[in-house]
Amino acid sequence: MIPRLVAMLSLTMLSSSLLAQNKQPLRIGVAGLTHTHVHWIFNSVKNGDIEITGIVEPNRELAERYADQYNYPKNRIYKTLEELIAAEKPEAVAAFNSIYEHLGVVEICAPKGIHVMVEKPLAVSLKHARKMEQLANRHGIFLLTNYETTWYPTVHHARQLMQDSSAIGPIRKIVVHDGHQGPKEIGVNKEFLDWLTDPIQNGAGALTDFGCYGADLSTWLMNGQKPMSVMAVTQQIKPDIYPKVDDEATIVLTYAESQTIIQASWNWPFSRKDMEIYCRSGLITAKDRNNLSYRFQEKNKATEVTLPERKPPFQDPFSFFKAVVRKEIPLNDNDLSALPLNVTVMEILDAAKRSAKSGKRIKL
Repeated sequence: MIPRLVAMLSLTMLSSSLLAQNKQPLRIGVAGLTHTHVHWIFNSVKNGDIEITGIVEPNRELAERYADQYNYPKNRIYKTLEELIAAEKPEAVAAFNSIYEHLGVVEICAPKGIHVMVEKPLAVSLKHARKMEQLANRHGIFLLTNYETTWYPTVHHARQLMQDSSAIGPIRKIVVHDGHQGPKEIGVNKEFLDWLTDPIQNGAGALTDFGCYGADLSTWLMNGQKPMSVMAVTQQIKPDIYPKVDDEATIVLTYAESQTIIQASWNWPFSRKDMEIYCRSGLITAKDRNNLSYRFQEKNKATEVTLPERKPPFQDPFSFFKAVVRKEIPLNDNDLSALPLNVTVMEILDAAKRSAKSGKRIKL
């Protein structure tokens, strides 16, 4: 009886310890400040799910600018990720540097068992993505990709409508619009603009910046299925502003019984992120983050819906990251943030770049 009692007490103490750990904020290091989406993580601290243990940014002036804005201690600013890890021992790292630098973050973190979240897309190229995938799998870390649209209640409600209603039928066409007037036109800072408009650091222009959203959503809505082929057309409508990269891209994904059209632009009169899903007997339109409409059958009128924010931890990337790392929720391979799905996104973007260059349809 005594050994059994000791075992039960040990299990109880372990459970209590795990519960106490889960209540603690996730200790996250921030790798880079040149991606202005980094404001998101600073503003998410107030949720109580994360603690920013340190910042890596070799540009001291840029780092101090953010430290002053968010009243962050300057003695936690480091020049290298290795220095931050040695001093602060984070559980996870969020990358807000150039897309090209994502691989380097994973190369440092994965062997140390440190989980990583990067801003979209996963990598600058399919070659980088494959290396990152191998490192993450070999060392057993979570490697997530964050998209703004992942947290839109409308995209999740749209998928639920398709699952709940057999009358709407299978998907026939998905049309995804993501774009704005252009990064320079909307006033992104110099540090962001420098790499966003560089074909090495960003991989492309609008094709990478906005095309990744549609590739992510289409793969998710198609339950992880890869398209049979990819065809893309890119243009430089404003070569005087963006001489090195495309500023307009249209990507067509062909599946066995449907198509996806991805429209990515730095030329639109205003910013938009929306999606239309045409099914056999219905249309669902995710108009923005919270507003959605659907219409089943031609005779029916459209139903307009305004949706509340999703419940924690599904409303915010960093609350979600904590829940995944602490294993409070499962991460499905077809999750919008998951590594397998985002490697497929990189296959699509890689094929799109090759198609735009050659003028030919690329088979996957």
